[in-house]
Amino acid sequence: QLQLVESGGGLVQPGGSLRLSCAASGSTLDDYSIGWFRQAPGKEREGVSYIATSDSSTDYADSVKGRFTISRDGARNTVYLQMNSLKPEDTAVYYCNVVYYSGGSYYPKYDSWGQGTQVTVSS
Repeated sequence: QLQLVESGGGLVQPGGSLRLSCAASGSTLDDYSIGWFRQAPGKEREGVSYIATSDSSTDYADSVKGRFTISRDGARNTVYLQMNSLKPEDTAVYYCNVVYYSGGSYYPKYDSWGQGTQVTVSS
């Protein structure tokens, strides 16, 4: 059974960078489309970025387009989220999940979520 563990978060100043990792065990991550999501205090969880299994095409929320880059490393069975030019509004707990595509949008496949990794952007 596929299990995902997020890591790489931390405290960074505005304009800084972080790279998040979503490491998989129990199955080959290349067989799945993966999404990064985030949840800020008092807000609903939102989708940030997605990478498809079929052709590794990517998609991004408008709020992070041009600043974040999602990628996968099959050898390490890991999906990354490179976050540059971070803003205070990027502060949230970040999660990864398997996603499916329907009606022009991606949706999380599993109801259970990992612990996530905290990203705090503050001076």
